[in-house]
Amino acid sequence: MHTYRQIIARLKRKANTRNVAGMARFGINTKATLGISVNDLRVLAKEIGKNHELAQRLWRSGIHEARILAALIDEPDRITSRQLERWANDFDSWDICDQVSGLFERTPLGREKIPQWAKSGREFVKRAAFAMIAGLAVHDKTAPDRLFERYLQIIKRAAIDDRNFVKKAVNWALRGIGKRNRALNRRAIAVATEVKAIDSRAARWIAADALRELTSSAVQKRLTER
Repeated sequence: MHTYRQIIARLKRKANTRNVAGMARFGINTKATLGISVNDLRVLAKEIGKNHELAQRLWRSGIHEARILAALIDEPDRITSRQLERWANDFDSWDICDQVSGLFERTPLGREKIPQWAKSGREFVKRAAFAMIAGLAVHDKTAPDRLFERYLQIIKRAAIDDRNFVKKAVNWALRGIGKRNRALNRRAIAVATEVKAIDSRAARWIAADALRELTSSAVQKRLTER
């Protein structure tokens, strides 16, 4: 049995100020951060097991690593629309955004947020939309191509956003869709070509980077062999 107090105390014992400095160099927000690796948090999450109530308390602590741990132990089928919005509004770092997006993509309510969040003025909320798209492209083996066709149009509209953590996620989503199968590879390349023609530095970077990977011999060979 793991109580909230025990877990917080355990996290604080693992604090590493040297790691916090290293995280800052990777653009991670170091506010209320202890410097614990995600791998260590995954080990702890496996030990704890799934626990929705505990996840809520850990999130409310405001501690960076406790919030990542909350995403790792929460139960997707118990997540409400209110929780989706509350947690997304608390995002203050790309790593928390990405870990939580991995949780949200496993919920129907989370997927419904993608079109809405893709228009958000908040950098990490918008990033979450594209992080979910990228995750679904890899993890949801049964999703139809038409779903990702719709996502490609969302990607195209967002390609002019030059905020660093948004444009990187848009690029990530585009590349993820383009590596899903041959048909979507062709569509993603076509969309990337259209994006490249947009008069926007962000769009040109997103497109050039995606085209480099999606047209590479390695990706083309892998898709042919599937």
